[in-house]
Amino acid sequence: MTLTASCHCGATRIALPSQPSEAKSCNCSYCARTGAVWAYYRPDELEFLSRGGETTYSSRGVNLHHFCATCGMQTWGDSPDWASLYNADGTPKQHGGEGAMPTERIYAVNLRLIDDLDWSAVKIEQMDGRKNW
Repeated sequence: MTLTASCHCGATRIALPSQPSEAKSCNCSYCARTGAVWAYYRPDELEFLSRGGETTYSSRGVNLHHFCATCGMQTWGDSPDWASLYNADGTPKQHGGEGAMPTERIYAVNLRLIDDLDWSAVKIEQMDGRKNW
């Protein structure tokens, strides 16, 4: 079964490759206000079925937050793959280092936009972005 994330008006629709087993909820000043729960995918894993009237907000110039320009739903994000270099608590992983910048990008889909998501199958990790970034 293909899962599709869709904004409220249906102008933006994103097909996910499968039911996510993991997601992240962040308490940074931005994510805490949107209430999004993010599942992460490599850019080639998602299929954008429609992206009508999309608008983008950039926090810190590197994290891109995409919205439907019609209904205002936050649909997906495009950012450096921070998890490749940093732990959930913000400490560097062994192959990273304080201040290191990831070279790969990662896409995040707002799972709250999926009507038939099995939430019981998703382990949600709490990220302390308020303290760490």
